[in-house]
Amino acid sequence: MQKTIRPKEIIRLRQRRLAAVTMTLLLAGTAALGYWWYTTRDWAATDDAFVTGHLITLKAQTEGTVVEILAENTQQVRQGQVLVRLDGVRAQLDLEQARAELGETVRRIEKLTAGIATLSQRIEARQAALNQVRHDLQRYLAAFKDGAASEQQVQNAKDKIRELEAAIKEAEAEKAGVEAEVQGVGVDRHPSVEKAKSKLRRAFLEFRRRNIVAPVSGYVAKRRAQIGDMVKPGAPLLVIVPLDDLWIEANFLENQIAPIRPGQSAEIRIDAYGDERIYHGRVQGINPGTGSSFALLPTDNATGNFIHIAERIPVRIGLDAEELRKNPLQPGLSTLTRIKISEKGEPLLASHIETTGEAYRTGIYEHELEDVEQLIEKIVATNRFEKPRR
Repeated sequence: MQKTIRPKEIIRLRQRRLAAVTMTLLLAGTAALGYWWYTTRDWAATDDAFVTGHLITLKAQTEGTVVEILAENTQQVRQGQVLVRLDGVRAQLDLEQARAELGETVRRIEKLTAGIATLSQRIEARQAALNQVRHDLQRYLAAFKDGAASEQQVQNAKDKIRELEAAIKEAEAEKAGVEAEVQGVGVDRHPSVEKAKSKLRRAFLEFRRRNIVAPVSGYVAKRRAQIGDMVKPGAPLLVIVPLDDLWIEANFLENQIAPIRPGQSAEIRIDAYGDERIYHGRVQGINPGTGSSFALLPTDNATGNFIHIAERIPVRIGLDAEELRKNPLQPGLSTLTRIKISEKGEPLLASHIETTGEAYRTGIYEHELEDVEQLIEKIVATNRFEKPRR
């Protein structure tokens, strides 16, 4: 039996279905809007954010050939640990030369000092000879009146007096020159000796720095040094990364930056872990310029080819130290970072960054010259003349 089609019922059925679909879409839109309202409106988010840290490049400080490598990529090293050794042959030769030059300089100053006494005795001897000739001249003049002395004897005595006076003046000038060079300061504080000491200190420092040590604790990365490499001062050898001092460098669009303030809390999701781990942090400071301002080739909009592009401003976010200790991160990891802009925060130009960590200072170079002072004292004492006992 054929079923009767009623158009009005079909229209009513379609209207019900359309109403149901419309209601469903409205509910879904309302739910999405509610979700955004309660979970997103108080946050400023960006996916242009990365884990950043100190990448400390360890460079050669002296010339030499790499003879030993004591650290490899991924290994943890401690501050003061020797990581690379150079042969140090050239530094050893320079150190021996500096030692010899210091000893030679001390001997030369000692010789000049002793020469003052020699010149003084020479002046006294010539003064005595001058006095004797003057007495002889007086006798010649008295005898000349009586005809007992010749005019030639008188003239020879006068010439001898002028000769001795000139010799005395010459010796006195030579003595004054030596005194000007060596007197007024001890041998061990003489400028020439101090200059030789400085050269010895530099040579000692070069010799000591053939052992290249870690300025901070961290993990080794990007090792470039190879056995047999001839390195010059400043040549990069490896990189040390302190993984306990990391932060987030988040780049926000300029239309997002207005409500962001130092001190506001942040949530960080690492792409490597997804939603499995959420790191917490706090805004430490806002960079005083956009990224393009510090580019190698800054844009010049005055050339007429201006294109409006939304700039990005770097924001530094400090990570929670305890979370970072439990779940370490590596510099360069991509993140999804959001900042809770509903919090009041601090003034725009405030900064919560502290430079008290190990990555900002090191003391391993402070005592490199301690042993050289004893060496200098020994060399000076060895090369000084012993005065004869009377």
